[in-house]
Amino acid sequence: MAAEHEQSDRFRGARIHLSDLTGLEIRDCEVGGLRIVDCYGSDVQLGGDFGRVVVNDVEVTAYVEAELDRRHPARVLAREATTVAGYRAAWEAVETTWRTTLDRARRLPEPRLHEQVDGEWSFVETQRHLLFAGDAWLGNAVLEEEGPYHPWGLPAGGMPADASAALGLDLAAAPTLEEVLGPRLARMAVMRRVVTGLTEAELDRVCGRKPADPYPDQEYVVRRCLRVVLKEEAEHHRYAVRDLDELAAEG
Repeated sequence: MAAEHEQSDRFRGARIHLSDLTGLEIRDCEVGGLRIVDCYGSDVQLGGDFGRVVVNDVEVTAYVEAELDRRHPARVLAREATTVAGYRAAWEAVETTWRTTLDRARRLPEPRLHEQVDGEWSFVETQRHLLFAGDAWLGNAVLEEEGPYHPWGLPAGGMPADASAALGLDLAAAPTLEEVLGPRLARMAVMRRVVTGLTEAELDRVCGRKPADPYPDQEYVVRRCLRVVLKEEAEHHRYAVRDLDELAAEG
């Protein structure tokens, strides 16, 4: 059985030399300054939020970002939204892309929608995570709702179990796609209402913070919280489409 290392700093500044790292997986880690030198492999994949990526002395950061933007235009609108019109256009793009992708997902048998591809969240788990993101950054932060969290919400893996329980989340829940889409689409409708009534002054309003809740963890204005929702939607749509392609190819 492969070794598991979680929440450890034992590899910080380490030098790994002449070792067999076949199948090594590094997930949800800080890798600033990571260097892979004079190594070889037939299948190497990188995925994450990297400020600068250099492959064999060629910086590929701009190329990768441009290609992702070409394939997923909604992520550009989400990233660059600064005005009321920009937020509305970004959310319109998010809703349009998800509408098409949900129609596609519904054509697959329900069990396939619960399958994980390469250890990533399943399609249903992705919907649960986006439900949580909307609850946290829209319901909790922007709207300051008293009880914003739906129990089917799925936080990022770094949240401790006791913190999830404190928010009323049921991580062991196993809703069907249509079941989770009930609260998920309802939260999306709330986002639509918010951006429709948005004003430039509201964008700069400071969101309230509740000491017991993890988000927002510092003083954020409305525009920052809405941008988090937009980026979560755009990026996880990219992941969902990638995995739907894989599921369709297999079936």
